[in-house]
Amino acid sequence: MEKILIVDDSSLQAAYLKTILGDMYDITIAQTAEDGLHYASTEKFSLILLDVVMPGMDGFTLLKKLQEEIITQSVPVILITSLSDIQNEQHGLTLGAVDYITKPFSPMIVKARVNTHIKLYNYRRQIEYQSRIDQLTGIANRREHDRCSALKWNEAVRLRVPFSICMIDIDHFKSYNDTFGHPAGDRVIADVAKTISSCLQRTTDFFARYGGEEFVAFLMGDSTEKAFEHVKKIRQAIEELHIPHAPSVSEWVTVSIGGVTAIPQAVNAYDAYLKIADTMLYDAKKYGRNRVVWADGKKGQLFEK
Repeated sequence: MEKILIVDDSSLQAAYLKTILGDMYDITIAQTAEDGLHYASTEKFSLILLDVVMPGMDGFTLLKKLQEEIITQSVPVILITSLSDIQNEQHGLTLGAVDYITKPFSPMIVKARVNTHIKLYNYRRQIEYQSRIDQLTGIANRREHDRCSALKWNEAVRLRVPFSICMIDIDHFKSYNDTFGHPAGDRVIADVAKTISSCLQRTTDFFARYGGEEFVAFLMGDSTEKAFEHVKKIRQAIEELHIPHAPSVSEWVTVSIGGVTAIPQAVNAYDAYLKIADTMLYDAKKYGRNRVVWADGKKGQLFEK
């Protein structure tokens, strides 16, 4: 059931709105702007109904705060007011409100407008989700990697914890496509992605398709040795799928992996370490493929084989 937050200092008015909408939605009521901001920041709502006139922090001020917070800025807000002049309506819409509902309430209008904006919100969320997901594999795409890498890296800088980046590439993939065809190649990419995903289940792990047959992953909090050992198991899990490769190239489909572990210092240094991971991937291929080569951020290297 979709969740709606009603922020209104009038308990009578909030209760009436809950009566109108309660059979269709899960309703939470906050009677101060401060409580409304707390609920909106800690729970997931599909819509917020916000009274304009409240003691202390008014609805316009709360709306501005909601628009400034990443976690709440995408949630649609309908303003509730008895103010019917154009100036206040303009002000609310400029701040980011999606609609107005005026008092006294018409139950049919309330339901219609709430239904419309929740449908639009869910449609927008679906479009945004699809824009972040690689359609072939169902994992994050390059665009989502670019967004999440900055957030996760900055978090590691703040927490001063190790951050590991690894680049993963399917070995001799062009030869596989030339031998078995592109549809079979797509299935291999999907199978490899599924296997790697199953090995990266922690909330701090991230995994994305970087392009073609190449993937990128990062892990937070692991030492160099722990990250290296974990990624070796990923490489082994791919080999143990026993997907036949082109006989002239290899017995099974395998991957090469290059990575680096460092304790981030500079907020904008992620790209530099991504290049190091890519260099380690190049070395893994140079030394024979189907192996992991890792840098510890101090110019040292760990070799699997």
